[in-house]
Amino acid sequence: MHWTPRRSEALALAAVGLGLGLAAAAVVTDTAGRILVGAAALLVLALGIRDLLSGPRLSAGPDGVDVRTLWTRRHLPWAVLRVQVRVTRRLGIQSPALELDTAAGPDDDGVLVLLSRRDLGAEPETVARALAGLSPEGLGPRGTG
Repeated sequence: MHWTPRRSEALALAAVGLGLGLAAAAVVTDTAGRILVGAAALLVLALGIRDLLSGPRLSAGPDGVDVRTLWTRRHLPWAVLRVQVRVTRRLGIQSPALELDTAAGPDDDGVLVLLSRRDLGAEPETVARALAGLSPEGLGPRGTG
């Protein structure tokens, strides 16, 4: 089972980036405005292209989960994995994120991965429940919390 950013959202980001790039070239007349709009265009276009090309961000199998970024892939075995959904609130907006943690205790650095709904293409709560169902021991003694 795997989770990947939604293709439609990635295409929309790329289209907005292209639109901003055209606006920077054709509409904005002052130099500072062109630089700002051009930088925003590059950033949004890069995010859209990254989402289109990076493939599944999270994959789960019988031996654990694989987390993929643009440059690296990291394997997190079920035996040390703790999965939970963190909800943060900023400016009155709640943002849930899937937290994957392999730290065994306070002295163990482990690996901490946070994935948003945009990263997963699904709600983090739904992914956490699916991971608990895929884990050989229901995510073991560390469980979902």
